[in-house]
Amino acid sequence: MSVLEENFKRINLKLQQLLKQLHVLQVENGQLALDKKKLAEQRENDQAHITQLEQQVAILKSAAGQLSDNDKKSFEKNINQYIREIDKCIGMLSE
Repeated sequence: MSVLEENFKRINLKLQQLLKQLHVLQVENGQLALDKKKLAEQRENDQAHITQLEQQVAILKSAAGQLSDNDKKSFEKNINQYIREIDKCIGMLSE
């Protein structure tokens, strides 16, 4: 076998190995993309749950009368925002 043929076979073998490695990396990339999406959804769910728990803590503190001045202002701000949203909804329903 000539040197040229040996070089060609060696290059062809390396090319096949690179193609196999490319396929493995593409599969891994797809899996990582799915994992990233799942983690982003989980983070969003966790953040919503944290917000809900923080609201419950504020309500419980308010009911127990343990709110500081800043907490009272924040709580009143949230209540006023809810009232504005409810008023908007009522306005939309009455149209």
